[in-house]
Amino acid sequence: MNQLGLPISLNSSMLLENFVANEELLRLINQLFLNQKSSELYIYGASGSGKTHVLQGAVLKSLADDKNALYIDCSDSLPEHLVEFIDQISLISFDNVHLIAKENEEIFFDLFNQARQSEVNILVSGDSLPVELRVMKDIKTRLSLTAVFKLEELNDELTVMVIDSQMIERNLKIDSKVYKYLFKNVSRDLKLLLSTLNDLDKASLQSKKPISIPFVREFLNLNNQ
Repeated sequence: MNQLGLPISLNSSMLLENFVANEELLRLINQLFLNQKSSELYIYGASGSGKTHVLQGAVLKSLADDKNALYIDCSDSLPEHLVEFIDQISLISFDNVHLIAKENEEIFFDLFNQARQSEVNILVSGDSLPVELRVMKDIKTRLSLTAVFKLEELNDELTVMVIDSQMIERNLKIDSKVYKYLFKNVSRDLKLLLSTLNDLDKASLQSKKPISIPFVREFLNLNNQ
């Protein structure tokens, strides 16, 4: 599997199989791998709603099927050279288009159009509807013509399901009371929770102590919580 030389590492736990939000969107993305005709999807939602998960999951599935695929974070500089071999790609994911720098907007627009003309499946994510993005008008117009899906913020139950699925892949079992403690004292944002749990996992291995509420309290210096 490769991303055609891009220096971006994918999170192998972000699989479509453990994506729990918006079943209609998941069905449509899975359909991309069966259809002969390409599609363009725009996915938006708040931070932690699963946008990066689904975009990376689609790329990982493509790569697992031995098809070239790309994941690009628009908050980084965009690789102009991709235009040269865009026709070799089966699927491309543009994440965080709302964070794109002004100097990269023309590059994004060109990449998007070239991918569309080459019948590449395109996924784009942002934090709002295309028309509300603070980007050049041509990009908003182009993205408004895609199939648009909103990801709702995950409730506590779904958040636990996502976290549990990723922890199971690490052979790590954490009491649900720890999650509730983190919801109350840290955040309900999935991205921040997973980052915190990653740090807790490392600290747990080093100290050879289980991830319990007392351990979390001590590690995060939440002695009064």
